[in-house]
Amino acid sequence: MADDKDVLRDVWFGRIPTCFALYQDEVTEKEAEPFYLLLPRVSYLTLVTDKVKKHFLKAVKPEDVEEMWFEYEGTPLKWHYPIGVLFDLHALNTALPWSITVHFKNFPERDLLHCLSNSVIEAHFMSCIKEADALKHKSQVINDMQKKDHKQLWMGLQNDKFDQFWAMNRKLMEYPTEEGGFRYIPFRIYQTMSDRPFIQKLFRPASPEGHTHTLGDLLKEMYPAAIAHDGLSGFLRSLLDSPGLPRSLMALSLKQDSPRGGGEGGGEERRS
Repeated sequence: MADDKDVLRDVWFGRIPTCFALYQDEVTEKEAEPFYLLLPRVSYLTLVTDKVKKHFLKAVKPEDVEEMWFEYEGTPLKWHYPIGVLFDLHALNTALPWSITVHFKNFPERDLLHCLSNSVIEAHFMSCIKEADALKHKSQVINDMQKKDHKQLWMGLQNDKFDQFWAMNRKLMEYPTEEGGFRYIPFRIYQTMSDRPFIQKLFRPASPEGHTHTLGDLLKEMYPAAIAHDGLSGFLRSLLDSPGLPRSLMALSLKQDSPRGGGEGGGEERRS
């Protein structure tokens, strides 16, 4: 998987056309034009929106500026979710560009974590990397890396440098066949339910009989409603040890559809 560069590049360079608009009640100086940006699906909102902040600060009095945050149709957007996950959860079926509202006041303390600097994003990102390696390699790979290697991972993401990132990340994605592969598959299933925003459990890459698990197998066990009534699509048959993702943790976003045919509601699944 680590050598399948065409797939990896396609995932890395996935972009979402987005239109940012300042919340009208916060305009205190002059009218602000919308700001358009191609958002990388694999990054974080607060990491790629410095230009957005500079643009809208011109329309707000300095004394009115607090921490910047974003919302979509009344829902605050969690900065610590990958951008692709946020889009798939909240706006997948909307016309592009994705319309995001920018705020500088009334930070929703109950809904969002504070993010006052890039060091907060870096700490979250590295925590996810370390958690994933603990599941896959008992933390052996991440612990064998030097501090500069960790920094290269982060700088690759922060600066949107595919080759810089993957020079280090490929080590985390190596599949140790002589040891029977990964211990567990690191995954997180995101959903819009506020009482359980994501599902994360231990899941082995193969059955006790040695059969390699697929993404469909994972969903059938962890979230059966996500499986279509007529069986698995070709996408869900893909092998779990080859997700083609730029990060070490597989992120799945699930949106509940309306109930069909009197049965349980199905789920719409997307990968980011």
